[in-house]
Amino acid sequence: MNKFLSRLLVFFIGIPIVIGIVILPYFNHLPLHLFFILVSFFASNELYDIFKVNSKLPPKTLVVSLSVLVTTIAAVYSVLPEVLEIKIPYGQEIITFSYIISLFIVMAYEAIFAKEFETSNSKLAASAFIITYSRFLLTFASRLTLFRLNGQSITTPLFCVFALLVFFCDSIAWLFGMLFGKNNRGILKASPNKSLMGFFGGFVGSTFIAVSATYVWPDIFSGKIWKAVVLGISIALSSIVGDLVESVFKRCSGIKDSGKVVPGRGGMLDSIDSVLMSAPIYYLLISIMYGPF
Repeated sequence: MNKFLSRLLVFFIGIPIVIGIVILPYFNHLPLHLFFILVSFFASNELYDIFKVNSKLPPKTLVVSLSVLVTTIAAVYSVLPEVLEIKIPYGQEIITFSYIISLFIVMAYEAIFAKEFETSNSKLAASAFIITYSRFLLTFASRLTLFRLNGQSITTPLFCVFALLVFFCDSIAWLFGMLFGKNNRGILKASPNKSLMGFFGGFVGSTFIAVSATYVWPDIFSGKIWKAVVLGISIALSSIVGDLVESVFKRCSGIKDSGKVVPGRGGMLDSIDSVLMSAPIYYLLISIMYGPF
């Protein structure tokens, strides 16, 4: 029942709020970028707390600040040209550059300030992963605001389709699991309640949304139907893996939820685990199969 209520909350409250933020076009979707910065802050905090159970880490302020830095650079790159009516003389590489600089700072901090080095390897690996996972992957969602078709922004339809791909994967997987998964659960130890039929339902849900998008926005999702099928299957797979990987993090640290930020859902990571893994896949597939935009 709690699972059912949480999904109702997501459908009737969470999804409308996200779509409401997405459709605000001001300064190339400034509200959306501010939302990403907030998400990055909570996600990096939660992942830090999960990893510190089993690992020594650099100071939390350093790691979280660097995660938010990457988020902020992505936002500035997208928003500043609209605010100042200028063109930044750099490509999207500046976002990647900020990510590399963040990793460099973490490594330099350990090399300069560490007093003993028995745990340095794990500290560096964990810190780099927190910055990568909780933020850099999400920059690919930020970059969707840069896409244009015939000079017009197509951010809103791209984000709506992305949100629905992930949501339908999760929700139809849950529905199929409830209806048909009783005898095929426990196939993966990372999440024993997940069923084979649930996974199948996830692929059905995402593929349905991807194919539907070709009829709703044919100018954007153009071409053969196989491209939509590839998109749907790919996002379903990345969403499922994202959900399972976050379960691995929590099981390793012996915790149930990553936090308490989202009522009925747990932490921020519990709500965006599928999004984090799917954002770069979606961005790259859109660029490859439907671009250039």
